[in-house]
Amino acid sequence: MKKIILILIAFSVLFGLSSVFIVDETEQIVILQLGKPVRNITKPGLNIKLPFPFQEKITFDNRLLEYDSPPEEILSKDKKTLIVDNYVRWKIVDPLQFLKTVQAIPTALSRMDDIVYSELRRELGTHDMVEIITDNREEIMEVITTASNIATKDYGIEVIDVRIRRVDLPNENEESIYARMDAERKRQANKFRSEGEEEAQKIRASTEKDKTIILADSYKQAERIRGEGDAIAVDVYAKSYSADTKFYEFVRTLDTYKKIIDDKTTLVLPSNSGLFKLLLEK
Repeated sequence: MKKIILILIAFSVLFGLSSVFIVDETEQIVILQLGKPVRNITKPGLNIKLPFPFQEKITFDNRLLEYDSPPEEILSKDKKTLIVDNYVRWKIVDPLQFLKTVQAIPTALSRMDDIVYSELRRELGTHDMVEIITDNREEIMEVITTASNIATKDYGIEVIDVRIRRVDLPNENEESIYARMDAERKRQANKFRSEGEEEAQKIRASTEKDKTIILADSYKQAERIRGEGDAIAVDVYAKSYSADTKFYEFVRTLDTYKKIIDDKTTLVLPSNSGLFKLLLEK
């Protein structure tokens, strides 16, 4: 009797141990009942299931995974063959759906590789080689990532990011491709220089126009001031003449001789000269 009780106790302990399990933060669990998936567990913590063989658990990774695709040849829009080496960051977001559709990671990687390569070939085929290598790679990869994620949802997979690790050229095309890229860069440089020179010409023309306007205004103002000065001078002379006619004549005569003779000139005055008369009166 005691032996039977001990057997029952041992069986109960084993039963309990096989029913209780802990889910780690890096794991997610699918519960199988008689070989069929019935539920998934994605949150960490203590969980209970029926003991084996009624139920069993299958563990999947809950972390961000990375898959490095083998390099593949892709044809660009301008008919250039490129050897593209890319990688994919992905995650299992629905382990139950994952198990029902692809069952295991090797199968999932094979499906995902087909999808990503198809999207790469389709999208890169709409861009010229220069765009793929230099200008628009970030935008191109966002489009490919979005399309790949939509295509893999049915497998319980989320594609987080698709990135090109490197783009190589076939050896026979490499020299001609680089020559074309160099010519394209020179064309862009010449275009920028031309636009810069055109802008400089506009600035110089505008500056010359402003200079002409400023000089014209200054000349106009100077002429106005000179005219006002001449008018004042005429007024002063007029008032001086009316106040003392003889003195005014004397000053005007001196001004006249000052303009026509210098300090080495000998002046002979006739007796009837106005200046001679003024000097005698002085």
